[in-house]
Amino acid sequence: MYEGAVQDLIDELGRLPGIGPKSAQRIAFHLLAAETVDVDRLAAVLRRVKAEVKFCRTCGNVTDSEECRICRDPRRDLAVICVVEEPKDVIAIERTREFRGRYHVLGGAISPIDGIGPDDLRVRELLHRLSDGTVTELILATDPNLEGEATATYLARLIKPMGVTVSRLASGLPVGGDLEYADEVTLGRAFSGRRAVE
Repeated sequence: MYEGAVQDLIDELGRLPGIGPKSAQRIAFHLLAAETVDVDRLAAVLRRVKAEVKFCRTCGNVTDSEECRICRDPRRDLAVICVVEEPKDVIAIERTREFRGRYHVLGGAISPIDGIGPDDLRVRELLHRLSDGTVTELILATDPNLEGEATATYLARLIKPMGVTVSRLASGLPVGGDLEYADEVTLGRAFSGRRAVE
């Protein structure tokens, strides 16, 4: 334990996702050793992000205007929506350059153990986007874990009766992976999602 402001800084950094006590301590001491101008620049960027960045009114992605650049892009396919949990998932999919439709960011996944249900996510907004009949396909790209599967199953049951084609991203063995290190669920998915060799 350190005294005063140093411990407060370590505690605050430790509250960030993915930052454990050791990492928080390392970052805190890096900031202490940094030039004042560098720390001021970091503080200014943090304040600017909180003041300027908001969520897209259409899809829920992060943006600095009312709509994100993807929703404003007239070249994107209006008939296909890819549903993701978080804005960072949009960036991951965009890096593939394979998807040319629009997105819908739920803001999380159903997790009863954490007290997160469908009403805590942007499900109502998704249903509103589907109501005019423009969307013909919905791709569920939630995480391949218990919460992501529960969310995908819930959405599929809710949306299929609307006449929209609902699909789920394939999952299975990663390229370059070894079978001996794959868990049972991943191997099971790889078997059920297998396709013919052409």
